[in-house]
Amino acid sequence: MRVILIHAGGFSQRLPSASALGKIFTAVPLGDPLYQMLDLKLAMYVDFPSHMKPGVLVTCADDIELYSITEDENVRFDRPGFTALAHPSPLSIGTTHGVFVLDSCERSSHSGMENSSCLRFLHKPSIKKMQESGAVCKRQSGDTVTEFVYTDSTYFIDFETVKTLLNLLKELGPMHCEIDAYGDFLQALGPNATIEYTSNTANVTKEERGLVEIRQKIFHLLQGTPLNVILLNNSKFYHIGTTSEYLFHLTEDVALRSELGFLSSAFSAHVGENSRCCVMCSVFDPGCSAGAGSVVEYSRLEAGASVGKGSIISSCWVGLGLSVPDAVFMHSLCVNHQDHVGFVTVAFGINDDLKRSVDGPASMEKLKLFGSSMATCLSCWGMESEVLRSSGDLPGCSLWNACLFPVCSDQQSSFSLSLEMLRAVLNGSTIALPKGTILMSMQESLQSKNLEGMLKFRTELYNDITQRRLSS
Repeated sequence: MRVILIHAGGFSQRLPSASALGKIFTAVPLGDPLYQMLDLKLAMYVDFPSHMKPGVLVTCADDIELYSITEDENVRFDRPGFTALAHPSPLSIGTTHGVFVLDSCERSSHSGMENSSCLRFLHKPSIKKMQESGAVCKRQSGDTVTEFVYTDSTYFIDFETVKTLLNLLKELGPMHCEIDAYGDFLQALGPNATIEYTSNTANVTKEERGLVEIRQKIFHLLQGTPLNVILLNNSKFYHIGTTSEYLFHLTEDVALRSELGFLSSAFSAHVGENSRCCVMCSVFDPGCSAGAGSVVEYSRLEAGASVGKGSIISSCWVGLGLSVPDAVFMHSLCVNHQDHVGFVTVAFGINDDLKRSVDGPASMEKLKLFGSSMATCLSCWGMESEVLRSSGDLPGCSLWNACLFPVCSDQQSSFSLSLEMLRAVLNGSTIALPKGTILMSMQESLQSKNLEGMLKFRTELYNDITQRRLSS
């Protein structure tokens, strides 16, 4: 069989609007009804299966790869072992991706697509490491010499190699540690691969028991397996896995918007003409507006409501006349709590770091929410630092697991109360939360998520938009 494996890609902490339903179901501003990343992925890869032997194509859910090749060329996955797509990228991009070390004598500068073998794969290397390993390529244009590296995206494993991996999994039994689909497989490949990476845990979320030992077994199993690389010299790799990337590519990136035909308003009702924002599957009542560089998806804005510049509003019901500030992220989730269905609206600054963890509540001062210290935020909400709770079983506190957001009985009041808390911090004022208010974290909201409730809201929006179109 020819299998496409699109991995979940973690908790989506850098773009939390994709956390509950999954990155692969992220909306893209195309289509009627709206397309999702899954549709885009299948469209991009539509030509692959006819030039592919049996095996597994591994890809992630939050990137877009666009490439151009001649009519008589095809991307072929028909060689033994692993075959990876590679894209020319600046060295700075290489530090956060995988980088291929190629046999330099096999490269030509004029072809749009080349097949090459790879000597070694580097996982998130430093620029110094790229240079020392011979990964840096040079391209000359007139008197200008540009340095670049070939970075990874999608790769293919042939059926025979997949069988050996499955046999190893059977031998190992249940897994108690996380194996990286890129670093732990690809670093074992190529004639110059070395075992040192197996003990390097710098990029590991949390070091689990047995990790190094299992990595070493994978290394010995895959050692000597070919790593073929398809160099897509005329290609672009877009990552949309963070709030800033998401906003840029959907509202400002002229190149991507023209390449894919992204719309400013996709499958929405009564959105004004503002080509510098992006609105998807949303209903705007009269007098509503969204500022430049903002994205509004799966939301309902009542009359006179407005969204500032550079903000993300996702799955929200914004009440009459409410005004959302610039550069904030707000996302409503339907949750199950104490045998009842409730709603939580999480709110963060666009550039807040949800992954940053401190030792415990005593160190919360180091965390910043909307640019203010946690102590300042709690003071604005009439809360003591001692009462702040962190959810989950992991040690440490972060914006991801800090229980800051009220659980409300309906979506509108959930949004308006979280907005009131946000405004209090930005204005330096104080509010009193209703007595007995239960507070949840983003992490806890995900554990308690009620997907039926979230999808019901989307279905209602879909039906409303369809009805308004018919009657207009």
